Amino acid sequence: MNEGTLALLVPFGFFLLIGTSLWMVLYFRNKRALEVQQTVRMAMENGMQLSPELIEQMGASNKPHPLKDVRRGIVWIAVAAGMALFGYCVPDPSNHAFFAILAIAALPLAIGLGYLAMHRFTHTQVA
Repeated sequence: MNEGTLALLVPFGFFLLIGTSLWMVLYFRNKRALEVQQTVRMAMENGMQLSPELIEQMGASNKPHPLKDVRRGIVWIAVAAGMALFGYCVPDPSNHAFFAILAIAALPLAIGLGYLAMHRFTHTQVA
């Protein structure tokens, strides 16, 4: 395998990994929803009464968790911190790599802060 072929395979592998991961998340989320629907259908055919609490426990509720924005915000901020730490560990005496990676890390940081702000604003409006 020469360098040209390897240079082609690396980005292809990266995008294949992203696509496979996304497909797996969507597939298993859909599979879970279908199983819940099938269980509810079978229970209704057998004449069982389904309480809203039971349906919510099975995961059929579409209500988002109250701390969903906080969780996502923390994850995005952690990604930004990890990128900044990675930039700090890059051996570059001129610090150009560090500042470039910090600039890239600003995007997940802004997304994380946006999620935290949305939680703050929606939390104060509901209360």
